[in-house]
Amino acid sequence: MAQLDDLDRRLLAALRADGRESVASLARRLDVTRATVTSRIDRLVSGGTVLGFSVRVREDRDPSIIRAISFIEVEGRSTDAVIRKLRGLPEIHALHTTNGAWDLVADIRTDSLSNFDRVLARMRNVDGVVNSETSLLLSSAML
Repeated sequence: MAQLDDLDRRLLAALRADGRESVASLARRLDVTRATVTSRIDRLVSGGTVLGFSVRVREDRDPSIIRAISFIEVEGRSTDAVIRKLRGLPEIHALHTTNGAWDLVADIRTDSLSNFDRVLARMRNVDGVVNSETSLLLSSAML
């Protein structure tokens, strides 16, 4: 994978803010040609840096979504196996390794409290998970 330069990083930041911004607008903002923006986007996609373009929905616009962050402690050297099993749960939208007291952090999203409870039970029953602490996200500040 090619190294990212300053223009790549500025382009990625602009696309994170608005993935639907036109190439012409991006070119003006970044002070480069449209062809440069197009070729950079193509390179970032084909190189695997950009995995796709999606819609971000404000959480307060869909109040039925239940979100939580779960901190997970893993037994011994079973982290890779636990990650493989947790990736199979569609309600886990992101999974991160971390340092400190917890080994993993999971971003969980469900459509009901009963489904949330089911996901927690499935997570805790994964071989290698020895402890977890989960917090519901009640509100979010938009950046």
